[in-house]
Amino acid sequence: MTDNNDWLQQVTETPLEPERPIIDPHHHLFIQRPNTEPDYFVPKFAADIDASGHNIIASVYIECNAMYRKDGPDARRPLGEVEFAAGQAAMAESGLYGPSRLCAGIIGYANLRLGQEIGEVLDAQKSVSGGRFKGIRFQSTWSANPDIRHGLNKPSEFQFNEPEFREGFAELAPRGLVFEAWCYHTHIPQVTSLAQAFPDIIIVLNHHGGPIGIGPYKGKQDDVFAQWQKDMTDLATCENVHAKLGGLQMEVNGYGWHERTKPPTSKELYQVTKRWHQHALEVFGVERCLFESNFPVDKMSCSYGVLWNSFKRLAADYSEAEKSSLFHDNAARVYGI
Repeated sequence: MTDNNDWLQQVTETPLEPERPIIDPHHHLFIQRPNTEPDYFVPKFAADIDASGHNIIASVYIECNAMYRKDGPDARRPLGEVEFAAGQAAMAESGLYGPSRLCAGIIGYANLRLGQEIGEVLDAQKSVSGGRFKGIRFQSTWSANPDIRHGLNKPSEFQFNEPEFREGFAELAPRGLVFEAWCYHTHIPQVTSLAQAFPDIIIVLNHHGGPIGIGPYKGKQDDVFAQWQKDMTDLATCENVHAKLGGLQMEVNGYGWHERTKPPTSKELYQVTKRWHQHALEVFGVERCLFESNFPVDKMSCSYGVLWNSFKRLAADYSEAEKSSLFHDNAARVYGI
């Protein structure tokens, strides 16, 4: 995808509750990825925030296989991404791109399949982050269908259950690091098993556990929702698990917003996605849910301003304390921002 700002500009909205402080706990910065705007770094992200009119006071950078070191042992090459994100954070902290503390928290990648030896890499990531390193994400997005994209770290079908992976996973606990779980809805039970085995490690489920709406799941959204609903209810019994509410505007989710002549309004996004959000809020509770943008990936479908307006519509009937938790306080607590 090239720059789609002209398409997005067909739908502009006044921000709802523009003064509300928000920590965006999930975004990426890319050179080039399929279906994302190229060269999307702090200047472009800051411009999207400024145009939205929403009060984004800080953000958390999430790994996306960006800027790995060119040389050195494979296990240490992901240090380059943490260094890159820390540099982007320093740019934001200059104030030249607005008041937002972008990349105030950094989630990197480490190959947990290496077992105990990955601890040295985790310590090195913390060292190069300028105090911003908060944990890692290990993508376990796997499908037998070739039309459904696998994670960049080439996960196996049973990734979260493998002994070597769990040995490496255990290294997060003594370092107080968070684990970001990115999988498809078919693998949510593996996250539950992982959370039960490691109750002292905070796990944050990305993008509602990735409900698939393409390939063999196209046109079967009600069936997917029924299974997802059951598996999310089971996962929510694990008190160490939090859920990110967002990331439903990707191609894999099957809504096809990007194929329309005009992008969706916040009312449309709210109406179409509300059942996913409402069930997650019901079973996890307000205290364990966080609204996320997943930009610039979700930018293929909607603008930053429209997206946050849809979340604010969803939370319209919540108390002030509950809104603060969903938009700011939970992220500040989970990531120590």
